[in-house]
Amino acid sequence: MIVTTGNDIAGHVIQQYMGVVRGIIVRSPSISQGIMGGLKSIVGGNNKAFQAVCEQARLEAFKLMVEHAEELGANAIIGMRYDATEFAQSATEVLAYGTAVKV
Repeated sequence: MIVTTGNDIAGHVIQQYMGVVRGIIVRSPSISQGIMGGLKSIVGGNNKAFQAVCEQARLEAFKLMVEHAEELGANAIIGMRYDATEFAQSATEVLAYGTAVKV
């Protein structure tokens, strides 16, 4: 599966637009990540405990987006983006989305 943030794919011609695809994950830190992240928030700097939660959420949302595209019969995704919204205290929705196409 080719995935790009661009609106075209070099060396390929888009044959068919399959529609918007997405992967949505709602993630919150584990108890240990919450404690470590909270302590790190006090002293400042890069918060690796929360960084790990965010990266895992992006990875899972990306995977779900690709699976959605495959279900539609696509072999590429263009215009891929991420979006994140705080859903509740300590819970964040991560959305990966783009346009599924056949090249």
